[in-house]
Amino acid sequence: MRATFKTAAVVIAAGAALLLTACATRLDLPTKDAGLRLRVQSSVIAPGNGGELIAADALEPGDILLTSIATVNSFGIRLGTFSPVSHAVLYLGDGQIAEAVGTGVRARPLTEVVDEEQMVVAFRVPGVDAAGAARLREWAMSQVGTRYNTVGVLLNAPFVLNRRLCELPLMPEAVSSYCMSGLAMVQLGASRNDQFFCSQFVLEAYRQAGLPITRADPRWVSPADLLHMREGDVPSIAATQPLRYVGHLKYNPPPLLAADGP
Repeated sequence: MRATFKTAAVVIAAGAALLLTACATRLDLPTKDAGLRLRVQSSVIAPGNGGELIAADALEPGDILLTSIATVNSFGIRLGTFSPVSHAVLYLGDGQIAEAVGTGVRARPLTEVVDEEQMVVAFRVPGVDAAGAARLREWAMSQVGTRYNTVGVLLNAPFVLNRRLCELPLMPEAVSSYCMSGLAMVQLGASRNDQFFCSQFVLEAYRQAGLPITRADPRWVSPADLLHMREGDVPSIAATQPLRYVGHLKYNPPPLLAADGP
């Protein structure tokens, strides 16, 4: 009996923790090889803990780089999204990247990103061939100089917090998706889609190249959402296919969530 109460207490405590964090969950039904399993969204991946350090020559055109740095803006984004990453970058190949920052869309050398950021981790969209990579690069370069979507970022902040109600533990995926879509329509309706913040830019590049990463509107998606679209994790926003972890170009995480890594 004591063991039963102890087990119940553990289950209740785990449930309370999930309610407080409102992390996305997924219930995997039993199979021949495994029983019923509850998976919880995770931000843990680092060299020595399921990750590895890589050199720049391991990258391929179209890879997505997620980064973080010890600045107030990065801290605020990471705190608001409960994530160790705060920025998303598109690798174009030949040592060049494209990104949307406060001054607008720009292209620059990958080496500058690695030098400036404290953590840089790469993910790959499966099935991107040379033609697809060329379309990504062409569209991204055509947007250089496009203004930053400041309104979109400001509207996204309360959306990120409010949508956690849609990620309560054990909520059916269909219900969670409907809940999130409804909130997005209401809270992000005034956001522009001809200007870009970082993750919106990356997703729009893939959409314009005919290789959409998700069916969701790019304006809904944060760098943290891209992180959770990786293989083995539980996405808040469904991906058409999981992103593959490539490796860390740099790992010196800023103080917030430094122990976890991305």
